[in-house]
Amino acid sequence: MAKQYNQLPQVAFSILLALSLKPRHGYEIMKQVGEDSKGKIKLAPGALYTSIKLLNEQGLVKELEDQLDARRRYYQLTDKGRQELNAELEYYDNTVKLAKQRKVYEAFAGVAIWVN
Repeated sequence: MAKQYNQLPQVAFSILLALSLKPRHGYEIMKQVGEDSKGKIKLAPGALYTSIKLLNEQGLVKELEDQLDARRRYYQLTDKGRQELNAELEYYDNTVKLAKQRKVYEAFAGVAIWVN
């Protein structure tokens, strides 16, 4: 029997994606999420740290023991977090392929166009 897939919340996915590049502190994560989403997702500190706490409890991220800066807490993606991120990306990739096959979605120069 195949493992059941549980989709990550958008904020959690965005944090994991931001941490896929390198370990980051909270403000860097917020900036990267904003850049990655082209400004569509703006994380407030409360939402960020609540999500990081949950991701940490799930073993998807961890706080670095050797902090790069004593004033900031740095977080990094765990191996389990990278696996979850890859599963999520595979889901999105398959969804986009299916939408293209059904001719309901076409990518044009990086801009999504819905086709009727």
